[in-house]
Amino acid sequence: MKLVFLDDVPGVARGGDVKNVKNGFARNYLIPKNLAIPATRDALERIERLKDQATTKRLKTLTDMNELAAQLSGTRVDIGMRAGASGRLYGSVTNTVVAEKLESLTSQQIDRRVIQIPESIRETGLYQVSIRVHPEVITDVSLLVYPINMTPDEYLAELESKESEDDQGASDDGPVTTSDVVESTEAADEITPEVLEDGEKETN
Repeated sequence: MKLVFLDDVPGVARGGDVKNVKNGFARNYLIPKNLAIPATRDALERIERLKDQATTKRLKTLTDMNELAAQLSGTRVDIGMRAGASGRLYGSVTNTVVAEKLESLTSQQIDRRVIQIPESIRETGLYQVSIRVHPEVITDVSLLVYPINMTPDEYLAELESKESEDDQGASDDGPVTTSDVVESTEAADEITPEVLEDGEKETN
């Protein structure tokens, strides 16, 4: 079916385009959603005006999404979950859960598909999550998944304390370097011939 697109449809067409699509896609999705109309003579005569309208709407959407990205940037999203002593969650945090939390914080509808989590989060911790609010606009938020028997700030303070202790321990022990391993190997190589020179034999 030949259609005139009234709005942008990602991966399909932009507003004002004239394209042939499958009948089922046109009748079941594009036309009912008011994204396109049949390419009648009247519709074809309106193409330039439709393109201008689509461009105006596209620019407004981009502006709105930039404003939303600025609002979200640097935001910390706190999600309380039941967890065991090791931090393992009884359940998981998905992009749907994050989207619902962001909607409550911004009072705007957030599509779960724009939340870029490689896989479900199954442990407490502080995570960085990217949000593609628009094909041209990406922002990052901090996601704090904390056990429900603590407040977010209490858990964050515990995390920071543990990281500080880990950093101190690593500093005291000192890093194991490649040169350390090489020196140890060379020392072992030097011992072996001396034992053989003394006439000692290996015993099984």
